[in-house]
Amino acid sequence: MKILITGGKGMLGRTMQRHFGEHDLLVADLPEVDITNVLSVNNAMSHFNPDLVVHCAAMTNVDGCEADPDSAYKINALGSAIVAMAANRAGARLIAISTDYVFDGAADRPYTEFDQTSPNTVYGSSKLAGEDAIRVHCPDHTIIRIAWLYGNTGPSFLHTMRKLGSEEGSPLKVVDDQIGNPTSTDAVAGLIERLMEQPVPGVIHGSCEGTATWFEFAKEIFEVYGLKRGLVPCSTQEFPRPAPRPANSRLDKQVLRMVGMSSMPHWREALTGFVMQGGRAE
Repeated sequence: MKILITGGKGMLGRTMQRHFGEHDLLVADLPEVDITNVLSVNNAMSHFNPDLVVHCAAMTNVDGCEADPDSAYKINALGSAIVAMAANRAGARLIAISTDYVFDGAADRPYTEFDQTSPNTVYGSSKLAGEDAIRVHCPDHTIIRIAWLYGNTGPSFLHTMRKLGSEEGSPLKVVDDQIGNPTSTDAVAGLIERLMEQPVPGVIHGSCEGTATWFEFAKEIFEVYGLKRGLVPCSTQEFPRPAPRPANSRLDKQVLRMVGMSSMPHWREALTGFVMQGGRAE
């Protein structure tokens, strides 16, 4: 299969390259391909003529989006519209990556694919606008929402904890009142592989199973890497950020259950597998 990967040099894109090495791949990333430039995307699409486009490119710096909404919407919304239009014109199927930030995090249960979206950050709003553009411009699509992602290359929470945990110092304070599904790029790539064989239209939640707070996730990271620095739980209020973080990032994989696809791996299992396979987290 011919697969074009936007954002192919990023954390998920690099994992995709490793998983899909037997396919004919085009890594569409800066400076060669600019998803916010119609001609750049159309040229890449027409020359390569892909069967599948996996759209990973995004502005994911949550606080950076809050400070620069023009760039956030240019990349996450306009860029997604341009990619979707080009994929549709090429007759390619589109799998696009989205986020838990399309929800406000106020629910007291995991969010399903059918819950009402209500972003309260520029990042979440721009990604939701990208979802809407994809629905309009490329009918043959699947949107995968993920959360708390980590992989061999950063940046991610795991990379930060790995670095700080290896340094000497007082115990690290880690937020213990936000909950979500820590998710490896390998797990997401595995889901995309399954969707290549069994296409599912619309929105799918693709985070790992099981839940944790950031503090609980940090404890497990320290355990699997043998890090000895102390950890103490703290509240979100002790770490104010320019953009609010969702208190609840849990995603229910209702659609996967409905279509009879196997569940995502548990986050602890995925983390252990990541480390055993040489996950560098550098």
